[in-house]
Amino acid sequence: MPLSTGTGEPESAASIGGYLLFDRLGSGGMGVVHLGRSASGRQVAVKVVHAQYAQDEEFRARFRQEVAAARRVSGAFTAPVVDADPDAEVPWMATLYVPGRTLAELIAEQGPLDGRALRTLALGLVEALRDIHQAGVVHRDLKPSNVLMAEDGPRVIDFGISRAADNQTLTVTGRLIGTPPFMSPEQFTSPRDVTAASDVFSLGSLLVFAATGNRPFDGESPYLTGYQVMHEPPTLDGVAEPLRSIVARCLAKEAADRPRLPELHRLFRSLPDGRAAFLASAEDAGVATHVEGGKGGKGGRGGRGGRGGNGVRRKRWPRRLLVVGAALAVAAVAGVAVSEWLAEPTEAGSAENASAQQTSAAASPAPALPAGWRPWRAGLTRAVQPKDQDRLVTDDEPGCVPAGTALYCAGAGFTVAKLDAATGRVEWRFGVSPQITRPIGVHDGVVYVYEKPDSETVRWRLVAVDADTGKKRWAREISETQPAVLFDGGILAMSPADTELLSIDTRTGEDMSVASADSSSGSACRPLALGGAPYALCTDAKDDTKGTWSLLSINPSEGIARELTRLPVGSVPLGVVGGQPLFATLPDTESLTVVGLDEPYSALLRVDPESGAIKRTALADSPRGTVTLADGVVCFVRPDGTVTALRATDGVRLWQQNTQVENLSTPVLSKTYDTLFLANRYGRLLALDRRTGAVRWTTDKLDAPGDSAQSIQPQVTLAKDAIVAVAGDTAFSVRPDRPTAVATATVAATATN
Repeated sequence: MPLSTGTGEPESAASIGGYLLFDRLGSGGMGVVHLGRSASGRQVAVKVVHAQYAQDEEFRARFRQEVAAARRVSGAFTAPVVDADPDAEVPWMATLYVPGRTLAELIAEQGPLDGRALRTLALGLVEALRDIHQAGVVHRDLKPSNVLMAEDGPRVIDFGISRAADNQTLTVTGRLIGTPPFMSPEQFTSPRDVTAASDVFSLGSLLVFAATGNRPFDGESPYLTGYQVMHEPPTLDGVAEPLRSIVARCLAKEAADRPRLPELHRLFRSLPDGRAAFLASAEDAGVATHVEGGKGGKGGRGGRGGRGGNGVRRKRWPRRLLVVGAALAVAAVAGVAVSEWLAEPTEAGSAENASAQQTSAAASPAPALPAGWRPWRAGLTRAVQPKDQDRLVTDDEPGCVPAGTALYCAGAGFTVAKLDAATGRVEWRFGVSPQITRPIGVHDGVVYVYEKPDSETVRWRLVAVDADTGKKRWAREISETQPAVLFDGGILAMSPADTELLSIDTRTGEDMSVASADSSSGSACRPLALGGAPYALCTDAKDDTKGTWSLLSINPSEGIARELTRLPVGSVPLGVVGGQPLFATLPDTESLTVVGLDEPYSALLRVDPESGAIKRTALADSPRGTVTLADGVVCFVRPDGTVTALRATDGVRLWQQNTQVENLSTPVLSKTYDTLFLANRYGRLLALDRRTGAVRWTTDKLDAPGDSAQSIQPQVTLAKDAIVAVAGDTAFSVRPDRPTAVATATVAATATN
């Protein structure tokens, strides 16, 4: 995946701007932060913008402003810019890598700060704001996740929504910019006119949070929080004098009433070191201060370092308030709307939407549901032995595979579990494999899964599990790097050494035939099953961005791998249309982005399965997103929630819908309702009319989908007409005509291993 260096020289997928990217520190809606290294060995944190925002001129202008603002600021309590190219095809910025957790992560694991640490934090932040303001910049997003707790003091990072005093050209296109609990009143009423006093207000809110683990403004929604910021007094329970009086002045509604930084510096220097001087007892404060349990965070992002947290549960504030430190605050670069502040999407419901749902439901046919079906939800986790904790890994395709009246689901702490599609009841679990990988498929009463038996075993295994009993039928070693696929008549997989294509008998696990991948194409091959037929897509073993890719047609009875045709690099297999394999292709190898998931596509290719002849259909406007095929419709789903549908036969755009629901799954088609169903990471469901793209209904997010919701790719499937979705650590099922009734209690497990 070459990127432009600005010199005309292509770069590898693991570098940008001359910096080697060797670890991923975090990601968010707007981009990814990598740990990088310069040619001289200097470590940097490299922000790489998501491709879709690179095409947005307003976003580019804001990113240029962030780079300019960060470069203007230089001080002991900020992370300086080392290098940047906001005008590159994929904009990026490298800042000094500073080991340390964010303030949000630190308090999540260890609880509120004590007196000495709080005094040091306050003084460091005042000095950081002094440097920022002296450079003519207002930060406008001072919050716990934008403060790094380095060994030598705090660092203020992320100038994505900052504003220079001499830069008044950018406007806010109908969006409030900032993080509501830490915004000032004037950011809501006149966001283009904020001054340095706005950062002082944010400082007050941040210090209350640091001292208590609670926010002084804490509404049930961003909008209620904003109202509190503008009109209600702050909640300072648990903060003792003299800090209480200082932060109360910082939180004055009128900017002119707030103290200036020189005065704050004097006041904070006079604070005592003892914790008792900062925290009132719960009895004295008249409240029971409480911080809920949670999981340790993971350090590292733009200017950050240090992997923090080990999953040990400690005190923390409610999860919905946590801005995970590993997630990019580049979300602020483009001007984050209030609705984008939450880690999970905000609710959509309105009177008009509810009415439309009722009307649609009244006109819809009755769904065919599994016998005895009712709304349910079930947890997909099981306790893991301490020796296996560090081995848990997640594949990019967790989720469930439906078969008859059952679902076969991957989860944490087991390889596969059988769930009753009607009730969510767990009938059995198999395996203790640490990876979370969706089953390959189900055929003739057998479930096929991947398993890595223990940390000492090098090879992954393909395992056949009896669908009725949950007992292993057979197992064999296969490739660790390439997927296995079910086709009509067997399983196609790569050998452990990645040199041979194996056609495997589903009943016995024995080889039906073996074809040499090396002799066929001189490259590494990925097995495919398109329309039930076995194929392989082979690339250059040393560099899959070079030349073209070879599409092989596999004859499993004779062990022959015949080259059918050559395809452009980056071709994505979609399925079969009119009996012909269908692929989507990129305009060039430069479009293979480092952030993925949002590449532009230039054409659809239909391949004659006999002759290998290709019919190419050019695509107008280069649609972007994760691409899938659903009953003759090619769907592109972008990270920002934009869904585009094209007719597979001729590439004509049918519709495009900006759903406002981010991080969606690929869609599944209900033929009964002629509707595409999608889910997002937090369990919010979305229904789109297949013909027009109109939003038929949306649901609220799940209550507590699990700690892995931010990292697990969501999935939605169907059990007859019932919708089954996986979000985070949770599977759940709803009716397609009345989707809002989701069970709130986890179904009790009755598995026997």
